[in-house]
Amino acid sequence: MFRLSRYLHALQSPSPPQPPALRGPVVIWNLVRRCNLTCKHCYATSADKDFPNELSLDQIFAVMDDLHAYGVSVLILSGGEPLLHPQLFPISARAKALGFYVGLSTNGTLIDAAKLAEIRNARFDYIGISLDGLRETHDRFRRRQGAFDEALRGLRLCRDAGLKVGLRFTLTQDNARELPDLLQLMEAEGIEKFYLSHLNYAGRGYKNRRDDLQHQQTRWAMNLLFETCWQDVQQGRKREFVTGNNDADGVWLLLWARRHLPEAVPKLQAMLTRWGGNASGVQIANIDNEGRVHPDTMWWDYSLGKVTERPFSAIWEDRSDPLMAGLKQRPRPLEGRCARCRYRAICGGNSRTRAWRLTGNPWAEDPGCYLTDEEIGVSSSISTAAPLSELS
Repeated sequence: MFRLSRYLHALQSPSPPQPPALRGPVVIWNLVRRCNLTCKHCYATSADKDFPNELSLDQIFAVMDDLHAYGVSVLILSGGEPLLHPQLFPISARAKALGFYVGLSTNGTLIDAAKLAEIRNARFDYIGISLDGLRETHDRFRRRQGAFDEALRGLRLCRDAGLKVGLRFTLTQDNARELPDLLQLMEAEGIEKFYLSHLNYAGRGYKNRRDDLQHQQTRWAMNLLFETCWQDVQQGRKREFVTGNNDADGVWLLLWARRHLPEAVPKLQAMLTRWGGNASGVQIANIDNEGRVHPDTMWWDYSLGKVTERPFSAIWEDRSDPLMAGLKQRPRPLEGRCARCRYRAICGGNSRTRAWRLTGNPWAEDPGCYLTDEEIGVSSSISTAAPLSELS
């Protein structure tokens, strides 16, 4: 996750505060696979039905105790649609009692006045609601007419209740043109956080990878986000802008700063290098609805183990798995243009999932990198990486 606002605000601060160090990873927990929608880019390939073998409440509590003892401090409760989990609020209550920062990632369609009361009592630290564009586009992506109006209702109810709520947007070739409209919607609705996720090749997102943005469109979208955030900084506003699933965003911000804020480049480059880019398998973890552990939410086809068989803490520390060994290695065993990139200390090799899904090798160059060879200081894009199966 790339916290754009943090870096641009820090450029105006004489001594920017350092983010708190996390002992354990941020855990995104897909509590339930069931969902009332069948979104085009769903990485969990959810459906409106019950799925077998999901963790019981007692198992969830046991995992939560292990996470807490291990030093995990942030839980993001997701799905499917987490509001469909019959025990969501006992789970969130237990998480808050243990001292976790608890986020809720929802499509927002189920949030009405009655559900809002339960959500408010749960004291979520943050609620992210997804929109894929304006009404027609969103309903087409979500495959249900009326989904946009229901999600917007949920967003407004949370906002009016004083809850911290943000707008989440997955950028694809089909909806990129509506990014300016969503930023205007954010302004009009008084929403304080915007999360832009690049399309990653997982679940239905993998099946629709041909809809991924062309690189020039990605650059345009990121420039728009940078300019919007920088205008906020200059106006003294504190809205948050965050991106995910493409760590080249950090490098592109550095290149943007060279054109617009050249005096800030040394400070920015130092901060971005401390960030280090992709944190899959290190500071980002995922637990799915059946208790399988993954390096992040986009690795659902690759299980590191099950929390019903071994504690999460033991799974996360185990480097006998070749993928985890490589993800935790610094520098990572990158190949192709990623290995030769002059900025690999900033982006960390970007998304290993995209490389794996399209080449069979997790260390190949990331096809989602939208920077040119000239910009990253390489002369060719030849990759000689071996497939993951040969590393097992």
